[in-house]
Amino acid sequence: MLRISRRAGERIMLGDNTVIEILEVRGQTVRIGIDAPRSVPVYREEIWLEVKKENQAAAEAAAAGDLPEFPTAPPSGAAGSS
Repeated sequence: MLRISRRAGERIMLGDNTVIEILEVRGQTVRIGIDAPRSVPVYREEIWLEVKKENQAAAEAAAAGDLPEFPTAPPSGAAGSS
């Protein structure tokens, strides 16, 4: 793991098109800004871990066949059908 000391206003470059800027340091809190292409997902770790957990649970339910079955066509008499 690379560890870098930065002061407010200083930046870190990740590749050619991702910039992390230290916006403010106040006590034990550091505010950062991240400028990255929209194609690069940026998550807080706790959100990322929750999403991974939910995806794993969904994959396990699908593998076990525990997902409800949905009809492939609207039921007869549904709005818009003839």
